[in-house]
Amino acid sequence: MPHDKDQTHWHEPAANQKAGYGQFKKQPTPYDAYMEAEGLPVFRDIGISKVQNLPLVPWKRTGGRGHFIQLYGTETKWGCYVVEVPPGGALNAEKHIYEEIFLVVEGRGTTEVWLEGDNRKHVFEWQQGSMFSIPMNAWHRIVNATSGGALLLAGTTAPNVLNQLNNVEAVFNNPFVFRDRFSGADDFYKPNDDIEADPVRGLAMRRTNLIPDAMNCDLPLDNRRSPGYRRVEPFMTNNCFYFWIGQHENGRYSKAHAHTSAAVLICLKGKGYTYTWPEGLGVNPWRDGHAAEVRRVDYEPVGMVTAAPGGARWYHQHFSVSSDPFRLTAWFGPHNPGRDPGAPGAKHTDYTAIDVGDGGTAIPYWMEDPYLRAEYEETLKRNAVPSRMDPAWYVAPDPVRK
Repeated sequence: MPHDKDQTHWHEPAANQKAGYGQFKKQPTPYDAYMEAEGLPVFRDIGISKVQNLPLVPWKRTGGRGHFIQLYGTETKWGCYVVEVPPGGALNAEKHIYEEIFLVVEGRGTTEVWLEGDNRKHVFEWQQGSMFSIPMNAWHRIVNATSGGALLLAGTTAPNVLNQLNNVEAVFNNPFVFRDRFSGADDFYKPNDDIEADPVRGLAMRRTNLIPDAMNCDLPLDNRRSPGYRRVEPFMTNNCFYFWIGQHENGRYSKAHAHTSAAVLICLKGKGYTYTWPEGLGVNPWRDGHAAEVRRVDYEPVGMVTAAPGGARWYHQHFSVSSDPFRLTAWFGPHNPGRDPGAPGAKHTDYTAIDVGDGGTAIPYWMEDPYLRAEYEETLKRNAVPSRMDPAWYVAPDPVRK
């Protein structure tokens, strides 16, 4: 007979029966328990139009007010939260052995950073749109320079560390000093605009621990997601936490492409929307009767959407609908392309930038669901934004037409 889920003792299955209940609920991780113990609400969904709408509650550990964010598909991958620095005040000084990056949503102020045992503090300024990274296990204190609230969005590897150690004290009271993460040099937080090729895919990378204005900084031409698309990968404090900043021109949208969970898109400038759907629904989900299974989020600065909420590979496609260019930053946690499964030296391809007909997952415009183009053009008309999508992009290549 089937096992009773209320039983507290083990019953060996009889004859041809299988052990276990067959169905079970996902158990909370140590990081889930940590968030609950902190007393903050946790926002869980596919996305949000802007994080400024999240209600903030007092956060004793930080001395500010906050709200955790765990978008679908990022569970166990990386952590996120918003925190408000009190007007004219500061957050409590702290250190921790997980990585942390910040995007300033509102306000301006300074951050103090120092290592255990060091007398000198590094101090740098930030404003709305700034991005910076805190070195691993370095003491830091965030100070609000205004009489209004300063709001910051943070991305962390806290779930990765807490779920392994399962001990909060070991995370926040670890004595190890990571001098390879924080050199103490005078120019450690001096912005660096130099571009180099990233060592994994040869894309544009900028080694800098501070970006004064991510909403308006210069971005090199990339062209992989849409014509005129610009992109750079900032590399901060020797982190594994991977992210990039990209921008689609106004009146244009990206090709859909598929990959697994971890990535979250955060709007920095302009307005737009994202569609996402399971790869198994195919390249034409509306035409094939699967429209009800497609998810959509409309967002503006600073809104968020998870690219692949279901664990397996999902298609996602981003549409610019305002007169400003559509600038996004994508946060992946420690799940960058160089950490895909495979032995060291195994050959990998940049499959999200390769069309499906050539072995990748990018859907060329001529192959995409016709619903997308029609809806996009109608949306631009309502917003009085000219379309800059070339009709030739929707024409199949000759070999395909034959």
